[in-house]
Amino acid sequence: MGGAAEEPAEEAGDGRGYLLDNRLDGAGIRLAAIAELFDPVTFRHLRATGVGEGWQCWEVGAGGPTVSAWLARRIGPSGSVVATDTDLSRFGEPADGVTALVHDVTTDPPPGGPFDLVHVRLVLVHLPERSDVVGVLAAALRPGGWLVLEDADPALQPLACIDEHGPDEVLANRIRSGFRRLLAERGADLAFGRTLPRLLRGVGLVDVSSDACFPVTHPVGAELERVTVEQTRAALVAGGLATDAEVERHLANLAAGRLDLSTAPLVSARGRRPAAPTG
Repeated sequence: MGGAAEEPAEEAGDGRGYLLDNRLDGAGIRLAAIAELFDPVTFRHLRATGVGEGWQCWEVGAGGPTVSAWLARRIGPSGSVVATDTDLSRFGEPADGVTALVHDVTTDPPPGGPFDLVHVRLVLVHLPERSDVVGVLAAALRPGGWLVLEDADPALQPLACIDEHGPDEVLANRIRSGFRRLLAERGADLAFGRTLPRLLRGVGLVDVSSDACFPVTHPVGAELERVTVEQTRAALVAGGLATDAEVERHLANLAAGRLDLSTAPLVSARGRRPAAPTG
């Protein structure tokens, strides 16, 4: 059969929590793979804000240390970076100039501020309170400060293998479909990334711009797919989304390097809080 199988509509909702918890085995590998894939995109958008000497920055849902360390190098000793997450177990030792804090952006007040730059990547899509959180982040900016939001849009490009030319690719896409179903069941908005420019304008930010990136084939793509499938294997099988034998076959295909793997698009958007009026 050619093409991905048709599936029922994906709806949010059973409240079982974040599917890819930082405490799971392999979480450090997953965070490192995401950094290798997307840090160059993130750094390009952060550079476009003009971030530099003396800036006060907030890295939200940091997960790993790479973005906060890059920011610390840009802002120098006169600036500061606060990196926050609900779980910093995979963060490691903060770089010089970085303060790492356990913090829940859905319930806790901002950790200081006002900030010249607030950045969040691959976090909001998983939060039921995502729209409210964007308002909180925008309010934490100083006049003229920048908010950079980056999030996935799995519905925009839903396939693991966009060149679905054989049974191994069909299987990979069916397992990716099951993974999307699991995300949706836990409240993720699978079409969230495309809404970021509108959300930035909706909280009063200006100079909004955005683009999207997804690797079609990348050396680290198979490693990210492997650890993601291993972390979700039990849920995939329990939910009837794949058999244990199918998961084993997919993992063998990954190990053999037979698949050209894509990710969901990462949509990156930035906007600036208007400067305070003068006079």
